[in-house]
Amino acid sequence: MRFPTIRRCPGEGDGKKELAPPFRNPFVHDLRFTPLEKAKIALMTVTLFPIRLFLAAFMMLLAWPFAFIASVGRNEMVVESQSLWRKFVDIALRTIMRVMWFAGGFHWMTVKGRQALPAEAPILTLGPHSSYFDAIPVTMSMASIVMKAESKDIPVWGTLIKYIRPVFVSRSDQDSRKKTVEEIKRRALSGGEWPQIMIFPEGTCTNRSCLITYKPGAFIPAVPVQPVVIKYPNKMDTITWTWQGPGAFKILWLTLCQLHNEFIIEFLPVYTPSEEEKKNPALFAHNVRRLMAKALDIPVTDYSFEDCQLAMAEGQLRLPVETCLLEFAKLVRRLGLKPQNVEKGLQEFGNRARKMEGENLRLDDFAHYLDVPVSDMLRDLFSLFNQEDNMIDVREYVIALSVVCRPAKTMETMKLAFKMFEAEEDGAITEAELACILKTALGVADLNVSRLFTAIDTEDAGKLTFDKFRSFAEQQPNFSEDYLSTDNTGLNGCPHQSNATPNAKPQTNGFCPDFSPPDNHHSATTDGSVKKHN
Repeated sequence: MRFPTIRRCPGEGDGKKELAPPFRNPFVHDLRFTPLEKAKIALMTVTLFPIRLFLAAFMMLLAWPFAFIASVGRNEMVVESQSLWRKFVDIALRTIMRVMWFAGGFHWMTVKGRQALPAEAPILTLGPHSSYFDAIPVTMSMASIVMKAESKDIPVWGTLIKYIRPVFVSRSDQDSRKKTVEEIKRRALSGGEWPQIMIFPEGTCTNRSCLITYKPGAFIPAVPVQPVVIKYPNKMDTITWTWQGPGAFKILWLTLCQLHNEFIIEFLPVYTPSEEEKKNPALFAHNVRRLMAKALDIPVTDYSFEDCQLAMAEGQLRLPVETCLLEFAKLVRRLGLKPQNVEKGLQEFGNRARKMEGENLRLDDFAHYLDVPVSDMLRDLFSLFNQEDNMIDVREYVIALSVVCRPAKTMETMKLAFKMFEAEEDGAITEAELACILKTALGVADLNVSRLFTAIDTEDAGKLTFDKFRSFAEQQPNFSEDYLSTDNTGLNGCPHQSNATPNAKPQTNGFCPDFSPPDNHHSATTDGSVKKHN
């Protein structure tokens, strides 16, 4: 596999190249201190930290009765009139929250621009999302947010959350995402009757080095939105809370140990979607993200959190730095090629590829095989596997798709690959075929498998069966590191697992969960059509 020469932004349609992926992995925060900084933190830990922690906790407890009284007897489908006592409660809560942030070191906050009225922009899109400290703008405006349904059951915090009338997403309800979008639409089309909804379209926390792919959920209602950018221009970044780096309490401890924490929020002009953007939420999201990235002066990347999950999957094949599989995964998502039933879909692809007996396909034949029209995105996908004769071996596509769909199931992918390549008479493959399989599974152009093949082929038969390969892999679980030779080491923008917390798995951070319905996020093609899934 190799990278295509042109990579386009999804939904853009004008053939422009996307910005290169950022140098820093957006999901990793490496926080290091000088001896002097460590001494300052030690001093603050026994002096300032306990005082600030007590005051912050006290302010939250003080806010609870106000939020509780204002929430009693509330109809979740109707907005009550702003009576005098409700206005008093609202002002009291804003004041208490501001004192809480002040106690935490956010002594002054810089606000740029003007927050639009609910009738002008019913949805506020905030970014980059990097920490639970991003709750600051929520407490400043008392706007609604999208929250996990489990949050309302948290003592004290749940009551405060319910006061701002959030839209809850339930993990247990399969239709919850659809209902969430419908509720947001209902509120957005109320003519300003409901409070604005603040949404972090990235769907998870990053280190603010770039803006990752925006989830389309906030843009499906097709109403005007106001982009809002957040900055923490502090010398020491103790704010960032992403999935690999300091944990939630450590971030709180380090931040409260700083004398002052700076916060800047900028309200950009209201963005009204065009007719094309109203029909294409992915295009709407892409254009808003580009506008926000320009205001922040940071790049965008079309690698998503799912891509980092792929790179960090705990399978036996560790993806190298220059792997093409992350690019492949992006194109698969944009073209809507991921099967709804992964196991069944991959088996069908594998059976069809096996019947072709290694027959190579041209671009038109490949499009027919996938049941999609020829497009620029498909050409980019084709070029990943393209040989010198402008043809591809479709078996390589099936192997790459298997890795992307089930990255931690190395043996399942290898079993599928052996089934497509093995000879009918003995069910075995050659060294060259093993090299082709593993190069594709790792997403690299060059790979030396001689040591691995020799280690498995103890009888010097010149062929291997899947049973022999599996037996060897069970005895040598680190076979890829011990026997495969490649110049590509490390993960694509993600550090080695040895640098991470043992057995750590990617988790979606932040308090704004993804509520984009799967069919809106994965099935829209670049030309606005919908791909049929297997």
